[in-house]
Amino acid sequence: MHIISIEKLEVWKEAIKLVVKTYNTTNLFPSDEKFGLRSQMRRCSVSGSSKNAEGTA
Repeated sequence: MHIISIEKLEVWKEAIKLVVKTYNTTNLFPSDEKFGLRSQMRRCSVSGSSKNAEGTA
C-alpha cells in the first residue's frame, strides 16, 4: 500500500490557500458578524482541507 503525504497534494495546498484568503477577508468584516457570516465562512473553508486530510488517512 502506497502512503501519500497530504502536504504533497495540490488540492490540499489550494485548500489551505483558500483558508488563508478567507481568514484575511473575513477579518475585514464588521465585528457584529463575528458569530454570523464570518464564522460560517471560516468553518466552511477549513472543512475542505480537513476532508482532504481525512481521505488520505
